[in-house]
Amino acid sequence: MLPTHLIYDWDNTLVDAWPGVTAAMNAAFAAFAMPEWTVADTRARARRSLTEAFPPLFGPDWPRARDIFHAAYQARHTETLRPLQGSAALLAGFPATRQAVVSNKTGRFLRAEAAHLGWSGHFTTLIGAGDAAADKPDPAPIRLALARLGATAGPEVWYVGDTALDMQAARAAGVTAVLLGDAAHDGGVDRAAPDRHFPDAAFLLRVLTGAQGGACPGGTGC
Repeated sequence: MLPTHLIYDWDNTLVDAWPGVTAAMNAAFAAFAMPEWTVADTRARARRSLTEAFPPLFGPDWPRARDIFHAAYQARHTETLRPLQGSAALLAGFPATRQAVVSNKTGRFLRAEAAHLGWSGHFTTLIGAGDAAADKPDPAPIRLALARLGATAGPEVWYVGDTALDMQAARAAGVTAVLLGDAAHDGGVDRAAPDRHFPDAAFLLRVLTGAQGGACPGGTGC
């Protein structure tokens, strides 16, 4: 079954924003005299929204760390933002009325990045952390996206992400959990346990447009 609607994660699904996220994290760590992260550390550890991730990291003073992160990220995040290969073509290949984004990135940053890339018009809605009653893996933001799309939960709606948390959120919302990439930064495909799996955006686009003829490359399980 091909999808009627596509809802995407953002970071490491459609874009590479890790250098900017890492620099902002390190600004917060420096203020707390904590060791820095590398980009690889960020890719492996950044999953949840700041309101969930920062209290265990920074303790009761976590709001100060959040404010430092936000200031550092806002200063430079569009400078280091890069679309992942094939993402632009994928988004252009499906109607905006049937596409949305649900991310754990703060909503205002998410929408600023989409505007910077000229992608805002590809989506009916872009939902970030703080925009719904709860953040992923809670199903609330995906359900909000469905409401704004005028769609109902079911296997014909695909949520496309890159981590096990994304797959968990999709299943909780009652939509098809689709993994893009190999999830090597998150324990691999088996840990993610997706309903469907595609190696990259270009392959997903070929499947959506019928060009792939239904064949899957060895080991992808799509």
